[in-house]
Amino acid sequence: MGTFDGKNVLVVGGSSGIGKATVLKLREQGAEVYNVSRSSSRIQGVTDIWLDVLSDFSVIEGLPDRLDGLVYCPGSIHLKPFQSLKIDDFLRDFEINVLGAVKVLKACLRNLRAAERSSVILFSTVAVVQGMTFHSSVAASKGAIEGLVKSLAAEWSRSGIRVNAIAPSLTDTPMAQNLLSTDEKRKASEERHPLKGISTAEELAGTVIYLLSDAAQRVTGQVMHVDGGMSSLRPL
Repeated sequence: MGTFDGKNVLVVGGSSGIGKATVLKLREQGAEVYNVSRSSSRIQGVTDIWLDVLSDFSVIEGLPDRLDGLVYCPGSIHLKPFQSLKIDDFLRDFEINVLGAVKVLKACLRNLRAAERSSVILFSTVAVVQGMTFHSSVAASKGAIEGLVKSLAAEWSRSGIRVNAIAPSLTDTPMAQNLLSTDEKRKASEERHPLKGISTAEELAGTVIYLLSDAAQRVTGQVMHVDGGMSSLRPL
């Protein structure tokens, strides 16, 4: 895996969870990291830029002219029966997961094109391909992300911009703490995975690093499942 010395990488939502783990790994490998978030990353050497992705914006001030990588980490989880979900729940998931990413990408496209090769990483979920109870809202918005990834990967390929997505299963982050709040809940979640266990933010950040790196320079338009085998395996 190549070094990130001299590389500029923007992480949206780099103050917690997978985003913060990604920021830490990028800094360890020499990248200049820009955290765009509603709160500080509190990591030495990181440039923090305040932004709410739900706001109306077309420019992100404080970014370098060239971006070698962009990682969009904000997400939402509304796990309710379909009949309990309001239209506003669907709209909020779409605004955070899809439109927030669209606005960031539009604001940063010139910066991404300025790099010789650049990489964009968005996040989907295993629930897009593995039907899961109570996931209709998040699966709908993340399904849109997968379509966006493939379309942009095709459209931006001539500019040398790679676009991929990571589709994890339940990951041990602050956003998922209610789903892992008891030993019983954690054990049940671990047992749903063919490889058992729960993914960590650091494990997902490792996949992000790979997709950002030169080792993945021929990888684009892909949805990489990091889900302990949940999306494709049924062990007997």
